[in-house]
Amino acid sequence: MSMEQQEKIRPMHLGRPAYLYVRQSSLKQVFENTESRLRQYDLRGRAVALGWPADSVVVIDSDLGKSGASAADRQGFQRLVTDVGLGRVGLVMGLEVSRLARKSSDWHRLVEICALAETLILDEDGLYDPNCFNDRLLLGLKGTMSEVELHLLRSRMRGALLNKARRGELAIPLPAGLVYTPDTRVVLDTDRRVQESLRTVFETFLRTGAAYATLRALEVQGVLLPLRVRSGPRRGELAWRKPDLCRIIDLLHNPRYAGAYCYGRTKHRQLADGTTIHRKVKREDWFCLLRDAHPGYITWEQFEANQRQLLRNAQGRREDGQRQSPPREGPALLQGLLLCGKCGHRMTVSYWKRKERRVPAYLCCWQHSAAIGPQCQAMAGERIDRAVGELLIELMTPATLDVAMAVEQEMQSRLEEAERLRALNVQQAHYETDTARHRFMQVDPNNRLVADELEADWNRKLRQLREAQAEFQRLTHQDRTGLSEARRAAVLRLATDFPAVWNSPATPPREKKRLLRLLVEDVTLIRNGQIVTAHVRLRGGATRTLTVRLRKSGFLEFHADPALVAEYDRLLDEHDDEEIAEMLNRSGFRSGHGHRLSTGILKSMRNRHHLRSHHARLRDRGLLNKQELAAQLGVSPSTITNWACKGRVEAVPSKKRGLTLYKLPVSTPLRKYSRTTNHRVSTES
Repeated sequence: MSMEQQEKIRPMHLGRPAYLYVRQSSLKQVFENTESRLRQYDLRGRAVALGWPADSVVVIDSDLGKSGASAADRQGFQRLVTDVGLGRVGLVMGLEVSRLARKSSDWHRLVEICALAETLILDEDGLYDPNCFNDRLLLGLKGTMSEVELHLLRSRMRGALLNKARRGELAIPLPAGLVYTPDTRVVLDTDRRVQESLRTVFETFLRTGAAYATLRALEVQGVLLPLRVRSGPRRGELAWRKPDLCRIIDLLHNPRYAGAYCYGRTKHRQLADGTTIHRKVKREDWFCLLRDAHPGYITWEQFEANQRQLLRNAQGRREDGQRQSPPREGPALLQGLLLCGKCGHRMTVSYWKRKERRVPAYLCCWQHSAAIGPQCQAMAGERIDRAVGELLIELMTPATLDVAMAVEQEMQSRLEEAERLRALNVQQAHYETDTARHRFMQVDPNNRLVADELEADWNRKLRQLREAQAEFQRLTHQDRTGLSEARRAAVLRLATDFPAVWNSPATPPREKKRLLRLLVEDVTLIRNGQIVTAHVRLRGGATRTLTVRLRKSGFLEFHADPALVAEYDRLLDEHDDEEIAEMLNRSGFRSGHGHRLSTGILKSMRNRHHLRSHHARLRDRGLLNKQELAAQLGVSPSTITNWACKGRVEAVPSKKRGLTLYKLPVSTPLRKYSRTTNHRVSTES
């Protein structure tokens, strides 16, 4: 022991135990690299040589087989840091800095705590005092070099991994339904039950067009989905689970089922507490995507179509014009296709009942839901749906179908040219195969080094020839499946039968929505009073503009007619509603539905325009009822009735609860009987 080391050790250090931290990065190193572990345990002798008793050397080896990249999962390292912080440790020993920590933050934290607690640090090179500047500088450099070493190791491993992934040779865990062969090729699972269950998922989604509808169909059929166990004692085994929405969406989004090899679909990031979070990456940011790398359950074209359908179905996307919800069972024809012409956001659907019938309404509630302001616009959807349906019937005409068939014939002529080019490719493959066979036949059979290579090349050319022939036959059959004469006539009949099919009550709303989506991309609505302008964008970019007048109730059709309101107001001075209704009907006025005006419609009109009733107007002119006039004249109500019959008091009938109003006499002298003397008294009224 040198004099410098002896000066660093004080009785305070020897009075506390010495901690030896032992760690290896993986279980493979624990079982195979035994020499490294023995070298770490030998540091106990160094502590004894420095003056610590053998029974005061504490060995912490609970972190064997754990990486030093983070301290989150290392219980032994956390115990070491805790005891050092409490001042219980006089010396911390490790074979090298990388054994204690690979991360600079963990290492510098330990050095800082050791400096505060006046704890020494020992490695294979020497003894260090963290409170000494030179020792602290050296410890910091060693920690930085340890982290750099870890970075270099990771970079080398990562580079080799990415290079292998770029070629599609990196073996990564496969989803259920795909397995590795002994030579690391990817093939379909040989279990027929697994294949049938997965094909059922894709076929059902193709039929229903929605993940949730697929889930409901699988639940009705009682289909179970395979799942590959990733951890635990049953790791690698195949398990069967009931379908759920997340599982179905994962199946539809996984490109491995389309025969594509991909790497870099997710990225992970480590948080401060040591936990790791994963997030999905956009397809254009994937590191590697190799199509047709292995057999799949669906084609790449079908996979792309599924992604587009899921994107249209995504309810959580922003209202940027790209989202379309799948057709549902409700009667709203334009559900999922509507855009607000004022704010540009998607419009929602609401229903109410009218005579046991569900009637749709289209609402733009984005501003209201975002607490920005009131709802943008709302309107009844029945007449709008009818107008768009008529447009669809107009588009499905024989002339339109004839144009479509002419385009199809033009496409057939272009496909014939493509077929000729594919035939040339097959001819070239034949030539290369014959050349490879001829070269193999010319070689000396005893020269196996050359013969084996030429035979392998011949076999490779034969495989390429078979693939070219199969591709030629498949595409040729696909291109030649044009419209036959019978199918052509059936399509033409559809133009005349389509209106009956569309208007039939037996056609469910969901099927109508599917038909509509074949021609219509979206519909933008702008309401101006009772007029709605619908801009219909068709598939291919063409647009149509429709003008729809919303339905009004009763007198609202004449709400803007000042002549009717003025005439009604004038007649109320002298007539009641029953008389006025008859007079207005004779003048030719009608309700909004073309019916004769009634007292109920006139009452609604009076309330709408705040007009005073005929009875209220009579009261405004000073007319009194029987009790009020009798009290004012000092006679009984029966006397008022008698005078009205004799014409001494003018009576005006009022239809309000059968009342009669009376005008107060101005100058007519009336005689009345005194109730006390029972004789006539002359009076002036």
